[in-house]
Amino acid sequence: MDTKELYREILNEHNLNPSHKKDMNGATLTLNGVNPSCGDNITLNLKVENGIIVDGSFTGSGCAVSQASCDMMLDLVIGKSVEEAKSLDGIFMKMIRGEISEEEMEALDEAASLQDIARMPARVKCAVLGWRTMREMFETNSKCATCANSNCH
Repeated sequence: MDTKELYREILNEHNLNPSHKKDMNGATLTLNGVNPSCGDNITLNLKVENGIIVDGSFTGSGCAVSQASCDMMLDLVIGKSVEEAKSLDGIFMKMIRGEISEEEMEALDEAASLQDIARMPARVKCAVLGWRTMREMFETNSKCATCANSNCH
């Protein structure tokens, strides 16, 4: 199976059967993200306890790339600390810019299948929507981004 075929297969699986596209009760962080150039619109929900992302989901609509990328992102960050999620975001952005090492690529698991998006400028904003929304979520709630509790400090 060539790389492009594998990319399509992974993308289609996450778009058609997303694990994390659902409503979620008990989210500690929620933020809407929009990609006006494509019409993608998601609401990202994370439940963070003691600095660990214990659950996550998204709702909304958009192209296959935005929906699949958000689902893959949640696969990666659930169970990780906020700091690890921020690190994965940085690695994903390096991949999109074409500046990633092989070692870093492995950290992205299935999200690495979006590497060719860097060659499709019209799709970059789609692929990064979930990641950008998560980053903005952490920045917006920076009072205590490690525990997501606005009353912490």
